[in-house]
Amino acid sequence: MENNTNVPDLVDLLREVSTTHCSDLHLATGRPPSFRKNGNITQGDYLPIESRMCREMVLGMLNENQRAELEKRRELNFGVQIRGVGRFRGNAHYSRGSLEATFRFIPATIPALSEIGLRPTVYSLCDLTRGLILVTGSTGSGKTTSIAAMVKHISEQRAGVIITVEDPVEFYFENARSIVKQREVGIDTLSFSDALENILRQDPDVVVVGELRDQETVRATLKAAETGHLVISTLHTMDAPQALDRILDFFPGNEQKQILSTLADSLAGIIAQRLIPQENSDRRVLVSEMLTSTPAVKRAIREHHFEQLVGVMEAGRKDGMYTLDEVLEDLYVNGMISKEEAVAGARDPARMEALRRKPAQ
Repeated sequence: MENNTNVPDLVDLLREVSTTHCSDLHLATGRPPSFRKNGNITQGDYLPIESRMCREMVLGMLNENQRAELEKRRELNFGVQIRGVGRFRGNAHYSRGSLEATFRFIPATIPALSEIGLRPTVYSLCDLTRGLILVTGSTGSGKTTSIAAMVKHISEQRAGVIITVEDPVEFYFENARSIVKQREVGIDTLSFSDALENILRQDPDVVVVGELRDQETVRATLKAAETGHLVISTLHTMDAPQALDRILDFFPGNEQKQILSTLADSLAGIIAQRLIPQENSDRRVLVSEMLTSTPAVKRAIREHHFEQLVGVMEAGRKDGMYTLDEVLEDLYVNGMISKEEAVAGARDPARMEALRRKPAQ
């Protein structure tokens, strides 16, 4: 990071994020501004930020309504567009009584679906007209980028109405063949559940829900998928079976049988993804797995036999399914990732330990 012993203006820090190809800026009291690049955190060459200064920097990015919401709820998601710098997703929050923040850089250009590293099954999912598609992974695994690429592809391929509900709006979509309406929680609607309660009256073909956070949002999302719409959303889980467990956990035991039936009928597919270091490079590579809806998948879900789903994915290549271990194997054998990364990320580490890389050509 640039050599400066002073704490610069927040806009200058965000400009540094953009120009040095970082993903995130962290402002924390008592520490210099810190930057995340390719998954790694590095302190900037600045003095530590005092509590008062950190508060002033964060509040300077917010309008009056946002400041009131922050003081009420003690945390706030917001979007910020800076001319000549770019767009960021901000999260302001309190830590040990001090106001701090994180800013995620949102690239101006949405990548094409062919550029993000998912396998061709994703095109088949985008061609569907109904059902629920889940994109899962940890924070920073590229879920938002994958969904943005999917929405862009759908909008370019068919005429319809796409409505997103986001907190905050991240990528900006241009109308192509489809009309794209982006609704931001706190500005265009009060909550995910409020937006989804009325969304079916807005004549959507595709509904994008930024994140499944609570029971009301999950219930409304499943209803939209059941009633003949294509619904795309995200969850913070590491793989496809965990995503189903997470949804079920939102509901009490007496409702879970009905939820399993609804999921079996409405689920179109799950994409689980991670970003891991590329060998001999400062870049990262996408690792993913895909679960699609087949009779075997529907049966395993309806009977709550999620432990069978990895085996179903392994046997389901003709249906476009694949597992994380298959992708890790391909990446290692072809020299894209190290043996250590392949072993660390695998469900079956012994399988990865036994692999041999293709000889160099």
